[in-house]
Amino acid sequence: MSEGRELKLETSWKQRVGSYLERPEMRALSGFLRERKQQGRVIYPRGSRIFAALDTTPFDAVKVVILGQDPYHGPGQAHGLCFSVLPGVAVPPSLENIFREIERDLGLPRPDHGWLVPWARQGVLLLNAVLTVEQGQAGSHQGKGWEGFTDACIDALNREREKLVFLLWGSYAQAKGKLIDTRRHRVLKAPHPSPLSAHRGFLGCGHFSATNAWLAEAGMASIDWRLPPRSELPTDAQ
Repeated sequence: MSEGRELKLETSWKQRVGSYLERPEMRALSGFLRERKQQGRVIYPRGSRIFAALDTTPFDAVKVVILGQDPYHGPGQAHGLCFSVLPGVAVPPSLENIFREIERDLGLPRPDHGWLVPWARQGVLLLNAVLTVEQGQAGSHQGKGWEGFTDACIDALNREREKLVFLLWGSYAQAKGKLIDTRRHRVLKAPHPSPLSAHRGFLGCGHFSATNAWLAEAGMASIDWRLPPRSELPTDAQ
């Protein structure tokens, strides 16, 4: 996948999954993306942010994995981390419910933005199953090849790391996480935080306190789920 080389996949991830980008199905995906762009389709996130989740959370830094489905498909939303949006963009409903549960679970106030990079920099891998989408068309790039690549990322973590926490919200994430070895890792499941399902068990799941309890038991630093106020974010936040 020539685009993968241009995007300079983060070194520790490239060592594990870089070769996957050269597979025929990934070359076909690269061709599909080029063709759609030539047809005038708007694709999110922009090219330099497609692998942002891996760039922001190197392989050996991962402590927690949150699996999303595909990027937000509205203008200005997606920037390569699942559930996250750029500062100044309205917090989407699913992320609002995540903040509601953090507030209930940990007593932390809801932030005034949805930029989750501070979580990613602490070791929370915010990985979508599908890394691109077309404007206004949710799921438009599903089945085009990304799923195998992100499966390879999860498989590498499952095999080479120990005592990670996988947060699997909704049936899609739970199906994608079916190969995770629960003897080596902690897997927490709940309904998806979308307004359609959050009240079926996501709200009240306690996953954030449970994650930190597991990390402490494993001798790792807990995640600070607070986010700084928007006024304190770097001016070049992306």
